[in-house]
Amino acid sequence: MSAITLRFLAEPSTVNFGGKVHGGTVMKWIDEAGYACATSWSKRYCVTVFIGSIRFHRPIMIGDLVEVEARLAYTGATSMNISVEVRSGDMKGGGMHKTTECLIVFVSVDSHGRPLEVDAYTPGTPGEMALAERARTHLDAARAAAAGS
Repeated sequence: MSAITLRFLAEPSTVNFGGKVHGGTVMKWIDEAGYACATSWSKRYCVTVFIGSIRFHRPIMIGDLVEVEARLAYTGATSMNISVEVRSGDMKGGGMHKTTECLIVFVSVDSHGRPLEVDAYTPGTPGEMALAERARTHLDAARAAAAGS
């Protein structure tokens, strides 16, 4: 499976001091959806190795319906680069809006934490190809920035 969407209601226990869902809670949801996507692709335990370009567009309100969609963008030898988009909305209004997005990288590992190879992913649609290129471009820039510091 190259994509997964988690859906649930934003609960009062996730509230921050401003009365909205805490950003750390959103990041936890992103990691969980990414893990589900990576694990279903690799069929093995995976660990998070990178989260980049997290962008919070708008707050999530308590009681909103939340969708966290994780899509495989491309694979390396042992890594899976996953694009995650979070959407939310008031169920009475019917509209869902993008609230957060990011790129997350997982590595498949064995019981000793050593990386294991994963099956290659081949994008099949123009949208999937564009997503793969955006993910590669972003990660190349992040690696270049890390090498320069």
